[in-house]
Formats: sequence, C-alpha cells, structure tokens
Amino acid sequence: MTGENPISRGRRRFLVGTATLGAAGVAGCTDLFGGNGSEENDSSGNESEIGQIGSGREGRGDPGGTLMEEMPPLEGELTVYSGRGEFLVGDLVQYIEDLYDGFSLDVRYGNSTDLVNQIITEGSGTPADVFYSVNAGSLGALADEGRTQALPDDLLELVRGEFRAESWIGTSGRARTVPYNTEALSADDMSDSIDDYSGGFGGSLGWAPSYGSCQAFVTAMRLLRGEEATRQWLEGVVEAGISDYPDEFAVCQAIAAGEIDAGFTNHYYIQRVLDGSPDAPIETSFTKGDAGAIFNVAGATVTDAASNAELGANFIRHLLSAEAQDYFARTTFEYPLIPDVEPVGDLPTIDELNPPSELDLTQLSDLEPTINLMRDVGIDV
Repeated sequence: MTGENPISRGRRRFLVGTATLGAAGVAGCTDLFGGNGSEENDSSGNESEIGQIGSGREGRGDPGGTLMEEMPPLEGELTVYSGRGEFLVGDLVQYIEDLYDGFSLDVRYGNSTDLVNQIITEGSGTPADVFYSVNAGSLGALADEGRTQALPDDLLELVRGEFRAESWIGTSGRARTVPYNTEALSADDMSDSIDDYSGGFGGSLGWAPSYGSCQAFVTAMRLLRGEEATRQWLEGVVEAGISDYPDEFAVCQAIAAGEIDAGFTNHYYIQRVLDGSPDAPIETSFTKGDAGAIFNVAGATVTDAASNAELGANFIRHLLSAEAQDYFARTTFEYPLIPDVEPVGDLPTIDELNPPSELDLTQLSDLEPTINLMRDVGIDV
C-alpha cells in the first residue's frame, strides 16, 4: 500500500460506536428477487432509530478483521448503483467517502432488479462502476449477462466459497428461521425439518407470502424438492390456517404479542423485536439442510464498464472491513461475513448453521414459477 491513509482512530470508532439508522433499514432487502414485497419499507416505519442498546449490542468492543486504515486508500470517482436503501447503507458509504480527500462517490439508489435491467439497457455506456445488491440472485443475473468482471483473488478470499463467485462477493448475510413465542411453545416443540410445519405442527403459524424473502424461501424449496412436493407443503400450511402478514417484522411482532405461536422469517426481525422489547417472549429456531435454512447474502460486483476496476474492487473491500462488518451486525442485525466479527444476539455462528449445500443462491432469482405455484394453491401474493 502506498500513500498515507488519512483515517484517524477517533474517526474510525464513529462507525463502530455511534452509527445509527432508521429501523426500516434493518430489513436490507427491497423487492428481494423481483417479487412485489418491499423489505426495506416495512410496517416499522422509516423514522425511528435503533440505539446502541439491547440484544447483545452494548459493550461489544472493537471488532476483529482488517481495519479500513490498513486497506488500500480510495482515490478517484466512483459511481455505485445500490439496491440497498439509502437509509440502510447511506451512513456507511458516506463515512467511507469522507475518509479520503481525493475520493468522490456518486451513489444511485433503486430496486436491485430494476438496477440490473438498467445496467443491461445502458450497455457499455452505463455510468455504474459497482453494483451493490440486496441478494445473490441479482448479482448472478448481471453476471449471466456478461456485465461483470472478475474480482481480485485476495478480495474473494475474505469470505467463504459459498458466498462468492468469480465476479461478485457477499458483504453481509441473513438466515431463514422459525421464530416462536416462548409462552406458547418450548424449544423441544420446534422441529429442525421444515416438513414438520406443514399440517402436523401443534401451534398456529404466520408468514408474509408477498414478501421477497418468503418467496425466495418457497423458490428454494421448489428448486430443492420439485414443484409437486412444494405444492403439497404449501397446501398443508394453508389448510392448517396459516395467517398472512404484510412483512416479516409484523410476523415477529405478532409472535411476541401472542397473536400466533410461530412463523417463518429472516433472523434479524427477531433481533429487532428484542431490541425494542428485551423481555419479549420470542426466540428463534433453525431447520437443517432444507429450504427453511437458506442463507442469502447482500453483495457487490464491479461492472464490465467500470472505468477503474481496481478502485471499484477496493471500495467493495471496504464493505468487508472490520468497521463495516460490525456496522452491519450492530445496525441491520445481519450476519457479518468475515469470521472475525460476530452477529448480534443469541445466534449460532455461520459455521453452526445448516443451509442446504446443494442450492445455488443465484438461482433464487427464478421467481415467476414460484409465484404461479403459490397462487395456484390459493395464496394471496
């Protein structure tokens, strides 16, 4: 590394210790794979802030990993098309820009699927140097069109193999879970097989079928098990009277309130409920090796039209810094993807999770057959 990095320890610790953002940003997934559920604008509203309290956030100390001051400094102009909302990552990318006097960021926010289509339509003239996506499906879709370029090996090696490809890398993750009300159910009542929640489960269930993450979960089941087995599972939960909610935060709120006994959501919604109400009677359980255990990632890639591919790659590298990874853990409750930063809350580590190993995350962009199947079963999506 050449040149003097202007980061001071005091400025670096701002991101670790005091950064906050709107609670709606915790979702991190707008219109996840082209579906019609908006996960960054959910029922929690956009104005409230998450403080450094609750759910294991207080007293975390400094994160492990590589500090920004130890990374190649950023210099020049960079345009980022971001499928992650400004209220979610705006503080982070502004912080990175402010670290370097000679670095200028133009961040254009939008829906990940729409931004993929925009880059394809703009062709070689697209101003996008970096595409920052809420999901692996959109990254894979852009790569399939030949609109990305290979990332440096030393950058790719920062995360596990299943969370990267030659031309894109995950920056934070989210696990599917089955949260439950601890006053209605015990841990022993919760199964590690998603099949046991269809028809024979001994409690009431809720979900958000119009939500992108829920549709990705059903898509994973269709890809892993086939359409007929997925149809039977869907028919089972419908016949059992599963309740519909507008988003997965609402599902977790309903569980904590005793309105339903359990549900299907991403892991960070449980942490959000506990952040506001530490004594809420809600815990989470995990299935193993099936669609109920998928682990998806937000991530980034350098486009084929980037004027300075090295600058784009080094910006992405900053998203995997110690400070940025701890930012994701503290402010969005996502899983950090570097091994030296732990998630917030009483959660298993990534190594302890059991996602289906045979699932290619980029295939989860194939939503249309899933939506058609859900509608055939009578689900309102």
